[in-house]
Amino acid sequence: MSDEKTREKILEAIGETRERIDLYRELTRPVAPDVAIGRLSRMDAINNKSVNEEALRKAENRLQNLERVLKAFGTDNFGRCLKCRQKIPEGRLLFRPESLYCVNCAR
Repeated sequence: MSDEKTREKILEAIGETRERIDLYRELTRPVAPDVAIGRLSRMDAINNKSVNEEALRKAENRLQNLERVLKAFGTDNFGRCLKCRQKIPEGRLLFRPESLYCVNCAR
């Protein structure tokens, strides 16, 4: 994969992740107590809110990692495992462009 295609893949992932973050932020807005949705529906809404909050945290973490990878792009640190300093396989970077660790160190 060429450097430009790799960069495009990272930028695409950043854009998609930002869109997800916007969606999750909307879905995690407080459930107003005066909204007449019924007791069980309110409990479902609160439960869904907590699930979406976890998804929001994961998306924000992914965005941080993607931005870190993009910042390292074009340097000797790009595509290197933070722990063992070995080159992260290209297939892993294609599948998970936010990868900061090789498969062995990520375990």
